[in-house]
Amino acid sequence: MNNMPIAPKVKSLSGVTLLGGGAVGRRDLDICLPLAPVLVAADGGANRLLARDLRPVAVVGDMDSISPAARAAFGDVLHHMPAQDDTDFDKALACIDAPFVLGLGFVGARVDHGLAVLAGLLHRPDLPVFLLGARDVIFLAPLAMTLDLPRGVRVSLFPMGAVAGQSQGLDWPIGGIDFAPDRAIGTSNRARGGAVSLQFDARKMLVILPRAHLGAVLCGFGLAPQEPVRAE
Repeated sequence: MNNMPIAPKVKSLSGVTLLGGGAVGRRDLDICLPLAPVLVAADGGANRLLARDLRPVAVVGDMDSISPAARAAFGDVLHHMPAQDDTDFDKALACIDAPFVLGLGFVGARVDHGLAVLAGLLHRPDLPVFLLGARDVIFLAPLAMTLDLPRGVRVSLFPMGAVAGQSQGLDWPIGGIDFAPDRAIGTSNRARGGAVSLQFDARKMLVILPRAHLGAVLCGFGLAPQEPVRAE
C-alpha cells in the first residue's frame, strides 16, 4: 500500500502569495495580497500568518518549523510532506496551479536555504514565481521578455547554468557572452531608460531588480496589475 502523503492542489485564477519562514517586512503582505490574494504557507511561514491573524488555504512542508499554536490553528489545512529530497519551497510550488506566485520570507535568511530556493525556481519554469526580498525582486527569465525601466535602474543577471542571450536597452549588451556560474555572470548592469528586451536560449537565467519595479516585472510577464504597485 502506498502511504505517501498526497499533495494538495491549490488552484486559483488569481495570483498566490506564498509565505516562507524567513524575515518578512512590515508592509510586505500589504504589497502582495492585493496582487495575489490567495495565501499559502510553506512550513514555518504559517507562524507568521498566525501572528498577523491571517489564514492560508494550505500549509505545506515537512512541518519541522511550524509552532504548536500554528499547527493547532491550521490543522485542517496542514499537508505534511516529509520527503527530504526537496525543500518546503519546492513542495509548495508543486501544489500550486495559478497564474503566478509572489514569494515572501525566502530571501535573505540562511545562505544555504536561499541558494536552494533559487535553484527551486528552475524546477517549475512553467509557473512565474517572483521572490521579494528587502531590496530585490528575483525571478527566472522566460526565453524572451521586455521590461519598461527608467534609466539607471540596476538589472542583474545571474546564470544558474550555461546560457547565452541577446539584449537591447542595457548599458552593457549581453550578446556574445557565454554565461555560466563558473564563467561569466551579469550582475550590476543598468537600464538605458525605456524598453529593456532580453532573449535567452535556455530557462536558466535569474533576473534581479530593485523591488520597486515589481509592477514593471508583472507587466513584462503579461500580468499587468490593475493599480500601480508600490513595492518599497
